[in-house]
Amino acid sequence: MNNEVFELFFSLLSLGTLGFGLLTLGARLTGAQGFVLEAKKIALPLAALITTTAMFGSLYFSEVVNYKPCRLCWYQRAAMYPLAITLIILNFKRFKHSKLVVVLLATIGGSISTYHWFLERFPDLDAGVCDAKLPCEFIWFENFGFVTLSFMAFTAFFTTIVLTTIGNTEEK
Repeated sequence: MNNEVFELFFSLLSLGTLGFGLLTLGARLTGAQGFVLEAKKIALPLAALITTTAMFGSLYFSEVVNYKPCRLCWYQRAAMYPLAITLIILNFKRFKHSKLVVVLLATIGGSISTYHWFLERFPDLDAGVCDAKLPCEFIWFENFGFVTLSFMAFTAFFTTIVLTTIGNTEEK
């Protein structure tokens, strides 16, 4: 398979992830308790799956396809990788304040990925964070006119926050 197939696959997966996150958030806000109760049953394993897939996806694009990560990509990875490992562990053993740690990591990573996505659209927003040799506004690929690597990271962080805040991740 060529690289474009994987780019399209991960883009579609990202849109599906965002759609589920928005649907779940909408169900919470509108009081659709049936959906929320069903989502709670799979919230933690699904959040672990989403972040682990994002982690391996980023490794695939950088190590196999040789897309060099920019500085903001590294910052997003610094949030995503421990998030994936933490969520896997939380599926087996819960700890006090685990929800806080997960939400904090996902919020930091999501904020960086949002800024990165806007920077790809509006390069003048660069506040001196990016390297001239590998600028953060460089887009390795884009599908559907807006899905880039930073957008995919955002969807993973966003949906992780939604799922983690409805699931029971705190020790009882």
